[in-house]
Amino acid sequence: MIDRRGFRLGVGIIIVNDINRVFLARRIRQNAWQFPQGGIKVNETSEEAMFREMKEEVGLDPCDVDILAHSKEWLYYRLPRRMVRYNSRPVCIGQKQKWYLLRMKGSEDHFKFDITDTPEFDGFRWVNYWFPLRRVIPFKKGVYRKALTEFSPIIFNKDQSIESIVEGN
Repeated sequence: MIDRRGFRLGVGIIIVNDINRVFLARRIRQNAWQFPQGGIKVNETSEEAMFREMKEEVGLDPCDVDILAHSKEWLYYRLPRRMVRYNSRPVCIGQKQKWYLLRMKGSEDHFKFDITDTPEFDGFRWVNYWFPLRRVIPFKKGVYRKALTEFSPIIFNKDQSIESIVEGN
């Protein structure tokens, strides 16, 4: 679903474990890492899309996670010009995403990357909360920073500054 401005509606998913490390997935046959994400279908809520994408991309069911939060606003990123498909209609210039913070409560054995015929990921690792900002493709970095920053008070002591967290103090 693409809005009138050209942004595809979607969801982003940040999963934390019991020691507040975040799940980072490896794109299939690449050294590219990202959070799970995907589009919202017509007549689907963002929460329904989040659970569907989570199942399709990483194999988890709703019973494997608790929802801790969702972003207050839609977060946007623009695609680099070279990635915009100007010959398709409607033209998609980027994504408008609702982000979710989830706590893993099921077993890691529940992660499955071959649920669909076209898997997006083939592996994962648990990383420091801010580490994805160093690994994500540059055009998504702003959205990742906004989502992680918005959710950080839920994960960390609310009195601790973000700068001290990033620097490891």
